[in-house]
Amino acid sequence: MIKICGTGSALPAHTVTNDDLSKIMDTSDEWISSRTGIRARHLAVEETTTGMSVKAAEQALEEAGVKAEELDLIIAATLSPDHILPTLACEVQAAIGATHAVAFDLHAACSGFLFSMNTAAAYMQSGVYKNALIIGAETLSKMMDWNDRGTCVLFGDGAGAAVLRELPDDGTNGGLKAFVQYSDGARGGVLACGNRPVCHPFASHEPENQYVTMDGQAVYKFAVSTVPKVVTEAVEKAGLTLADIDHFVLHQANQRIIESVAKRLKQPMEKFPMNLQDCGNISAASVPILLDSLNKNDMIKANERIVLAGFGAGLTWGAAVIQW
Repeated sequence: MIKICGTGSALPAHTVTNDDLSKIMDTSDEWISSRTGIRARHLAVEETTTGMSVKAAEQALEEAGVKAEELDLIIAATLSPDHILPTLACEVQAAIGATHAVAFDLHAACSGFLFSMNTAAAYMQSGVYKNALIIGAETLSKMMDWNDRGTCVLFGDGAGAAVLRELPDDGTNGGLKAFVQYSDGARGGVLACGNRPVCHPFASHEPENQYVTMDGQAVYKFAVSTVPKVVTEAVEKAGLTLADIDHFVLHQANQRIIESVAKRLKQPMEKFPMNLQDCGNISAASVPILLDSLNKNDMIKANERIVLAGFGAGLTWGAAVIQW
């Protein structure tokens, strides 16, 4: 079986509340919180994407009882690494001394951690690797237009990590039970960010908007229509019912989205933990950070069944069912 054996997370020390933002832009705590549920977020000042990733990785390895040199694979999900080259995964590999691991980045935006988990599991199921470290990490604050009050107030920074191991079946039928994932590039423009333009002696193009832009209504409609379907599909693929699930750990984008998903699934909100009120949307890092919080606070019991779900830019979405 493939099992999560350790988790870790790291958040910047600097917390910015909605009231703090109201002092520098035309917004208010009531305006932000009533629409999103977000009241604060952590923003990097001295921290880096790599530094937060290393801290989260070290915590996950310690809990798993795995040494860095025992890792076969490191996958880092991010859209905001410190450098284009080298990759975040390779920087983490060097920092923790994972000398025997292959390391690479995966970019699937807010679904990145889920897609990384599935990729690692595929390697492990095929017998290629046995011990994997997966990371979701973002410094989104550097990608925001801080004059765009409708977008910049939503996002935060941080990193989360998990160690996956292939272990003998212990008779509990635990571990990763099912996974499904999708993408729809035709609708990708509703959540976008430009890159450096082609500019050399033979061509010169004007740069695109290099800040994140979002059609909030379109993203909301996408999320509330696709997430219930993908969660249901994953649960059925695992041979379970929605009533069998103890926790639904969803990407922390918006409280209204999570409430709508719960309503459509006809499941109580008590099954949908949230930390977006304190962290905002941290893209690929939101699911592993929330999972680590639940783990560290003993809110997950042995053999409980958990759905992890991510959704976001691409457009991409996916869900996994695990037994703790």
